[in-house]
Formats: sequence, structure tokens, C-alpha cells
Amino acid sequence: MEPIAIVGIDCRFPGAPDTGAYWDLLMRSGDGVGEVPRQRWDAREFHSTAGSEGRTNTTEGGFITDPDAFDNEFFTISPREAAAMDPQQRLLLQSAWRAVEDAGIAPQRLAGSPTGVFVGIMGNEWAQLHLTDYAKVTAQAGSGNGYCMTANRISYHLDLKGPSLAVDTACSSSLVAVHLASNALLSGECDTVIAGGVNVALTPALSIFYTQAGLSAPDGRCKPFSADANGIGRGEGVGVVVLRRLADAVADGQRVYAVIRGTAVNQDGRSNGITAPNRWAQQDVLGAAYRRAGVEASEVVFTEAHGTGTVLGDMMEVKALGHHHGGRDGKPMALGSVKGNLGHTEGAAGIAGMIKVALALHHRTVPASRFAAKENSGLKLREHGLRLLKAPLRLPATPSVAGLSSFGMGGTNAHAVLESAPPHAARPRPRPAAVPGGIGSAVFTVTAPTADALRRNLLAQADTAAARRVPVGALSWTSNHVKSGHRYRFAVAASDTAELVAGLREAVADPDLLARLTGLPAGRPRTAFLFTGQGSQYPAMTAGLYRDSALYRAFLDEADAALLPHTGRSVRDLILGGDEAVHRTRWTQPALFAVGYALGRTLAELGVRPALLLGHSVGEYAAACLAGALPLEGAARLIAARGELMQELPEGGGMMSVRAPADSLRERVAAEPLVGVAAVNGPQATVLSGDLAALARIESGLQAEDVRTRRLQVSHAFHSPLMRPMLDRFALIATEVGGGVPEVPVYSTVRGRVLDGEAMDAAYWVEHVGAPVLFADAAARLLEDGATHLVEAGPQPVLSGMVRLLGRASTAAPAHVLPVRGTESGGRDLATALAELYRGGTDPRWDAVYAPEERVPQRLAPYAFSDEHRYWTRDPVRGGATAETAGPAVVPQQRSAGREQGREQAAEPGLPSAAVAVLDLGRGRTDGPVARAALEAVGQVGGYSGAELAPHSRLYEDLGFDSVMIMELKNRLEERLTGLASLTVQDLLPRLSSIGDLISYLHEIGAIAAPGHEERTA
Repeated sequence: MEPIAIVGIDCRFPGAPDTGAYWDLLMRSGDGVGEVPRQRWDAREFHSTAGSEGRTNTTEGGFITDPDAFDNEFFTISPREAAAMDPQQRLLLQSAWRAVEDAGIAPQRLAGSPTGVFVGIMGNEWAQLHLTDYAKVTAQAGSGNGYCMTANRISYHLDLKGPSLAVDTACSSSLVAVHLASNALLSGECDTVIAGGVNVALTPALSIFYTQAGLSAPDGRCKPFSADANGIGRGEGVGVVVLRRLADAVADGQRVYAVIRGTAVNQDGRSNGITAPNRWAQQDVLGAAYRRAGVEASEVVFTEAHGTGTVLGDMMEVKALGHHHGGRDGKPMALGSVKGNLGHTEGAAGIAGMIKVALALHHRTVPASRFAAKENSGLKLREHGLRLLKAPLRLPATPSVAGLSSFGMGGTNAHAVLESAPPHAARPRPRPAAVPGGIGSAVFTVTAPTADALRRNLLAQADTAAARRVPVGALSWTSNHVKSGHRYRFAVAASDTAELVAGLREAVADPDLLARLTGLPAGRPRTAFLFTGQGSQYPAMTAGLYRDSALYRAFLDEADAALLPHTGRSVRDLILGGDEAVHRTRWTQPALFAVGYALGRTLAELGVRPALLLGHSVGEYAAACLAGALPLEGAARLIAARGELMQELPEGGGMMSVRAPADSLRERVAAEPLVGVAAVNGPQATVLSGDLAALARIESGLQAEDVRTRRLQVSHAFHSPLMRPMLDRFALIATEVGGGVPEVPVYSTVRGRVLDGEAMDAAYWVEHVGAPVLFADAAARLLEDGATHLVEAGPQPVLSGMVRLLGRASTAAPAHVLPVRGTESGGRDLATALAELYRGGTDPRWDAVYAPEERVPQRLAPYAFSDEHRYWTRDPVRGGATAETAGPAVVPQQRSAGREQGREQAAEPGLPSAAVAVLDLGRGRTDGPVARAALEAVGQVGGYSGAELAPHSRLYEDLGFDSVMIMELKNRLEERLTGLASLTVQDLLPRLSSIGDLISYLHEIGAIAAPGHEERTA
């Protein structure tokens, strides 16, 4: 059999709310058994006449805490539907989500895939309680009950297209589910499967059965293979594993807990009673599993037995195992059963055992058996080649093989053979990527559907990260791939794990900081790159980023190599060496081009693809490269020639900034033939350039009129008539280089608008030398075209300030993102910029952010679901209850101030007048009764209070409505409103995007409050 990898695990068992706590419980031989919670049934009443008909002999068992808690809002399930759902469905939904995350997969990424779901389950007590009171059966009760729905719920909410089925073979159900899941992988039907089991004990029915059958332990504890063994103790819980073919898991770099080598299932047929165990069938299923796994019995180091702690069951199982292991001289196989810690978890027993074995192989330690101290001598374990572990067993570094048995009460037996994961899969190698990657800092991300959920999960991540010694890069890389897909996007840059933990906790504690670090993007961003021009340079610019970021180094080196044939000296070395020559024109222009090109390419490689491009003066060369209008080699030749030819021009020119509109200076400029308008950077920001004496005359006149001026420190009069002597020589080179039409929109500062099918060819670049830089016009057009994020690609912020002045009148000002902030900038600033872009809706290429050795999956805190909402029966089952009286209506409950507080939903939820006013004002309506009736109907169908509803609430996405609920909504509306005689569901469907749309539609068709409802809705 091709090996199957266990790549994800999640569970909740008595005394163990998560996987880590489960392993801790096992390693300390902990006891998860206690008194039956009053929430379930009054065990003392049922125990009051122990041994008599209809009573139990115990008041104890293994129970999980808070089985009524369910984060229905996370799964967009209405309160009314959640209240009707079997808690087994709820537990599986949350556990499946966390197991997929543990597999290193963002659950949303499985949407549409042929992922299968296989669930083992044998109890359906919720249906027994709530489908027998026929007057209270609702539409939601159908989907809220039934074995099939435990699997189908997972497939539905994760949008999985593979097989989805529930399995009931009694106590072996969940191991049989794993067997079927493995076969689905082996047949190629699925590439990923979610397999699990669940059991929630809601009534004493099985406890009574075990007592009457003589199978129940008086202390409620299973004591497997112990001299004290005296029966079964009930337990409950949920466990889920994610399985993949080992080859696929290794190829995708997933961490593997353990490997399933082989499984087998059989039936004992007509034996000595349908509920009695059969030794021969058990030994046959063991042999079949060994053969399928390709192992000898002597290779099995330990076996997790079915081990219920009944006299007959333990004896039969030992004899079956002894058939295969009795000849092990001096090396008896270790034997144990987790039922000693939890009780018999019935339909979840097989998955509880599988998770124990997988964790034991993963940690290379087999936990001691809880009741091993008093071994049942009558079982003669040694003669059968077996031993109970009185202390944990350390496994060797070499591969170890383990067995796992699970036997159903009706005779369906299952066995699995597992093996420790190959070393390269247990601790995966770094995931390969097409780029070298690495920006010198990490970006930790978490998403959540609501602000409250985000805070809760940030705190969970902080606590987990603080408790482990894991590099921040690997933690963040994992968070980027796993904790994604929800509306609220949190992102923060961090240089080490301690800083990350402190930052997460600070964000949770400071609402303003959390708001700054969280985005709620409404759609895809339109990102613009702005490339700075001459004047932004300084010695050693971007040296810190070159030091920190392998990605930036690669692209600056690439630009340097393209420039070197034309400059005769390494521009990169000049930049990084802090040479003051960077201020000389012949070096300034190629140096700025190299920096702009490297930044633009780095951002693009990180997944920040520009939708719009703009360059100020020489910044347009980098923009042209990114737009595909110039090849790198051509741009490098042009910019090097431009800088050198300008450097050769005679000195004596200058530039002057004037705080005045360009139009107000036209006459003065026209009067000076050697002066021109060099740039228009804003409504009151004009730059003049030309002969020094001519500039002085203009300056004198302006100062006399109290117009502010400032001379710029430049060597030449750029973008002025004094550039004309170089144009012919430059034109020859430009003609040889050529240039094409941009593939990405370029907002030209020569034209002051976007280039519309126009080539950035030789004529363009020659004109570019002397033409005014129409930055204000180009930037204004860019803003008008919907740029949401302006990323300034240059050695320091220059253009952002100019654009802010232009955008003051805009109702939706874009975000300004600065990958480099100045002389001290390094990888941290780039990471901070990437975090901001992610919050705005960009989906980076996360592999490129990290060095290869950081691309290793790590275990993060699982998703922390809310426990605020509680859904349970109105009252626990009481002693003497009959089928007719033990079926109370299901009601939502909520936790208040840390304590459970039952809250029965009113048949007609009250609606605050403020809520209706908001609705009416939001729609421009004053007909309160119609809005109130609509709110009342929506609230009643979904189980929402008026305070939970708003005009923007979407019926499908936010409130969890489906076709059945829409039909009921139509009926509720017809009860409350007149004028709906011809209303059909087909009429309603197009108008149900939100509550506000529904109310607007009701007004349009002339609906009014029905008689008898007007006063109540007034």
C-alpha cells in the first residue's frame, strides 16, 4: 500500500481542549474522567437505585467542557440554525477547520477541490431529544440532525467537492472512516481528505445499556488490561486528521506527524453473539493490516489497543494479539489504550487512538499506560509477547512501527499500521521557490472575519509564539500561508520573535494601534509606483536595504551590470561606498535609475504588481523599464549617456523653486529666452531653470511682490533651453535604442497625462530632456483614475508630499507607501511597506519575502473560536423522563461576564426604535411599520435580535440565510404585511442582497403593515 501521511491534527477530549493538552494528558498519565455534568443529565437521580431497571451504576464519565459553545458567526450560521444543530456537527466543523490549518493549509484554499470528508459517528442523541417533539420540529431540525450532516456540514462550509460521508460501525466507526479515507487517496479519488470522529453524550441511555449488560464500570473509568478492570466508562470528544499521499505531502513541504502504512477492516460474521468480541476475526484483521502494510508482526514496537477494560474484551484482544506476537523472545510489544485516560469515546474511539499513536511517533515517545501498575495476571501478557508500559518508552531515531485497533460492538473490526515519518518529512526541508527571496525582515499576518475575532486570535498567536523558540521568519512565513482568507487583515513587521510577541500584545491592548495595523479592503487595490527624480540622491542611499535584502541585492546588481559597459565604473559600488560623486550629474542619473529599477523589480517580485506608473523626470526611465517600454540594457545605455552628456555641458545654469502657479510666471519666462519652466509640481509649486543672470532678474521681480523663491543646489539648468547643445548627440543614441508602447499605463510627465498607445521612443526621450516636468498634471490624472496606493520607489520620500497637496480635495485619498524612508532604511522599512500593502488588499508572493531557510512550516496557535454563543437544550434530562417529556425545545444561550446565562429566544424579538430609525433614514424612508415588520421577520427566521440587524446586513453572507429560510421569510412577511398577494420567492431572490434592499423593495411594491400588526410594529 502506498504510504499515507498524517499532515494535520486537531482534537478535544476530556481534560484536553486541544492537541497540545491531549499530549500533555497522555504523558502525565492524566485522568479526564469526572462527574457527569448537570448540563447533560442528573446522574445522581439515575444512580439513586443502582442496578434496578432503567438505572446506571455510575455517576462519572469522560466529558469535554463547553460542548454548547459554538462560533456560528464564523461559519455564517444563523442563531436559529445553530440552535437546531447537533453539537457533534458544531464540534466537527471547528475541529476540521483547525486541523486543516495545522496541515499548513489555509482552509479557503481547499474550496472547489475534490477533498473528501469521512466521519465516524455512532451517537445521535440530539435527534432523539429534539425530533420526538413533533410540534417543535422546524426546517432547521432536518439539516441540524442526521449522521450524514456531520460530514456534509464540513464539505459545505469549506466548499469541498470530494466524497462526503458518515460511517457508523459502532466503536470502530472513526478508524473505519480513516480506512475509507485512505482508500480514497490511494484510488486517486482525492488528493486530500479530512477524517475524524465525534461523540457527545447527551442522555444516560448508553450508560443504562452498559449497566444492564454488565459492562459498566462503577467508577466510570476504563482500566485496560488491569487487575482492577471492571467495565466501560463512557467518554466523549472529537478528533480530526488531515491525510495526504506521502509523496504529495513531501513534494509540498508539509510536516508529517506519522505515516499510515496499511489498514484493514473485517466483520466477525455469525459468532457467539452480535455484541460479543471475536478473537479469530480480530487476529485476522491484524494479519490483513500487516500484510497490506508490508511489515512483519515482529517489527511492531507498540500497539494502541481497543482496550475497553471489560473482562471478556481484554482477554479476546490479548489472545488475538498473542497469535501474532507470542513468539517475541525477550522483546515483548508495548500495549496501551487511551481509554484509560478518557473513557470509551465510542464513535470517536478510533480517532482518539490514531492521534495518540501519531503523536507518539512524532515525539518518539510512547506514553505510559494509566493502569499499568496492577497488570491483570490472568491475561498472561508476557506469554503473548505483550507488556504494559509503566513508564514512557523512548523510540529510536530509526523508523518505528506501531499498530492501532478499534473493534465495533456489532462485529466490524479495524486495524491500522503506522510508522514514524521519514526524517525529511517529520522536519521538512525549506520549501523551494523560483527566486532567492529575503528582504531582511518578517511580515506576520493574521486574518479574521470580525474585529473581535482578530483580537482573540492575535492574543492566541502571541501566547503560542512566546512559549516556543522559533525564528520569526519561519513563524511569519507559516502565518502568511495559513492564517489568510478572512476580511480583516492584520500585518506587522518584526525582526525577531520577541519583538513580534510584544507587538501582537501591544496591538491587542491598544485599539488605535490595532486599527492602524488592520485593513478591511473593499476590493482589489490599484497600486501606482512613483519613481523619484534628480535631487533625491545621497551617498550610500539604500545601503541598508542592500545589506538586508537578498532580493534587492540581486536587482541592484543586475542594474549595475547593465550600466557598467556605459559608465566604466560600478554605480553600485559608488552608491554603497558613500561616494559624494553621487551628486555629480553623470553619476546621479544612472544611480537613481539603478535604485528605482531595483526597488520596482523587488516590489514586483514580492507580488506588488503596479497598475499605474509615474516617474518624475529621470524617474521615467525606471518606469519605462517596469512598463516594458524599454529593455534594461537600452534604458541603462540611455540614462548613462544622458547623465554624461549633461555633465559635459558648460556650468553657469541654475534652477529656482517658486511658490506660485506656473501660469502666473509665463510672461516673466517668455521675457528671458534662456529660462524655461522646468517643472510644475503643484498648484503653487513651479520650478524655473536656465541662465543664472536671467534667473536672478526674475527672482528680484518676484521678491518685490512677496513671492517666495528658493535656489536649488544643482550643477546644470535641467529641463531648460541650456540643454539644447546635447540633444543631437543624445538623439543618435536614442534612435539606436528605440522604445515601445508601455504595457502598463505610464502617466507621462512630458505629456501631463497617461500615454495612450504612444511609444516611449527616441523622439519621446529627446523631448523629455528639455520639456517641463508636468508632474502635477500627470499625478492628478493618476489620482482621478483610481489609484488606491502610491508606492514611492526612490531613496527617500519626495513625491508623496507633492501628491498629498494635490489630493487634499479628493474624497478617497490614496495610501502613501514608503519602502525606503531615508538614510537608515533597510529591510524593516520594506517589510513595513509590504505589510501596509497587504492590509490594503495586495496578496504578496510570500515565498519571495523570506530566505530559503525560513520557508519551513511551523505549528501556530489554532484558530481561537468564540465561546460567547451557547446553544443547548432548555433543561438537562431528568430522571424518569420519557421520550415524550425529554424533548425540550432547543434555545440559543450566551455567556455573560464569563458565566453561562440561559437566554430563551422570544418568539417575536423586540426591535429597538433606534434600529428602525437607522434603517428608515438609511433608505430615505419614513414608513416605520414596514421596516419594523421586515426586521421582525428576518430576526424571527434567523434567530437574531433587532440590535444584531442593520441595513447593510447581507442575508446570505452575513446572516446565513438559505433557500429554506427564504421560503419561511416570505411566509413571515405575508403574515405582517398586505399588498404581497402576488409575491413569489422568485420575486424576492434578486432583492435580498441586504436587509436595506429588502425594505426598499417592499416599499416599491406598496407593502403596508397588516391589521393587527400596525400597533405592535409602531
